[in-house]
Amino acid sequence: MELSSPLKEIYGSEKLSIFQAQRKAQEIAFGPISFQASRMMKKLGIFKILDSEPDGIELERIIEKTGLSEYAIKVLLEASLSIGSVIVKDNKFFLTKVGWYLLTDKMTNVNMDFVNDVNYKGFFHIQEALLKQKPAGLKELGNFETVYQGLSQLEDDVKESWFNFDHFYSDSSFDEALKIIFTEERSVKKILDVGGNTGRFALKSTDYNNEVEVTVMDLPPQLEMLKKNIANTKNSQRIKTFAANVLKDTQYPEGYDVVWMSQFLDCFSPQEIFFIVNNAKKALNKGGKLFVMETFWDRQKYETASYCLTMTSLYFTVIANGNSKMYHSKDMIEILEKVGYKLNKIYDDLNFGHSILELSAE
Repeated sequence: MELSSPLKEIYGSEKLSIFQAQRKAQEIAFGPISFQASRMMKKLGIFKILDSEPDGIELERIIEKTGLSEYAIKVLLEASLSIGSVIVKDNKFFLTKVGWYLLTDKMTNVNMDFVNDVNYKGFFHIQEALLKQKPAGLKELGNFETVYQGLSQLEDDVKESWFNFDHFYSDSSFDEALKIIFTEERSVKKILDVGGNTGRFALKSTDYNNEVEVTVMDLPPQLEMLKKNIANTKNSQRIKTFAANVLKDTQYPEGYDVVWMSQFLDCFSPQEIFFIVNNAKKALNKGGKLFVMETFWDRQKYETASYCLTMTSLYFTVIANGNSKMYHSKDMIEILEKVGYKLNKIYDDLNFGHSILELSAE
């Protein structure tokens, strides 16, 4: 298995002592409990109080400031000491760097909300999902075949956490991606955004280039959300829609200089990816390019990103559709080349660890 240099060092050898390994095992065993304890430390305002007291704060004052019982504060603080988000010195409690991340870091909070609101209950069904390759945990959110078919019908807090997670990672790389797509050497007048969701890339593209026209191809419920999202925006007249189910429909609109797929192919199994990208050839003009933007877990500069991505794979297993994942780049490229695409270039390290594959249809 090929890995980036930082990952080879971390994933290629065991460095923990026997006691560190034991501790790590217990952290995993109690993981759901430490997760919820940390959520409560933030939600109930305890982390915020600690952050506002750089010189430390006594137990009695925390009780007074929160209005919670001594019992509630004690069990949460004691758990947080063990978790490492809080320390105690001279009978005063202090926020640690871990606690600060849990309180203030946007990525951490987007991830925690996504895990709690979208995934938590569903993961009780992980064994069934693994054995059947069906999203067995999705039943906790609603009666849908896949999460994508039910997005518009999710409860508001679940929907908000899902979209916040999705947009946080994709939106951060759009500016860099547009510089790659629109170069002096490349004339781009029409883009087909397959799986464009609520139209955020389409809006970015039409803002970036005053002439480009973008067609967003997606399921009808997603396109209804898109239309609401782009209504009354200055470039909405250059954003079109094409309703389709890419797993069933083979017809694609034609005449595009670029087919764009952002955080899209990870939503499908290898066999489904083959079907989708093979049909997508029909959309490309001669000399047109397919751009695939993904967060490949093997191409990450920082191991923390790889950890987040491999955990996200299990979301696809249990909740999203039961058969997709965050892919190793080699696995994705092999599928694309089997279809007949030629890999021209890989652009790495876009913002939060995105890579873009630039491909030509041979």
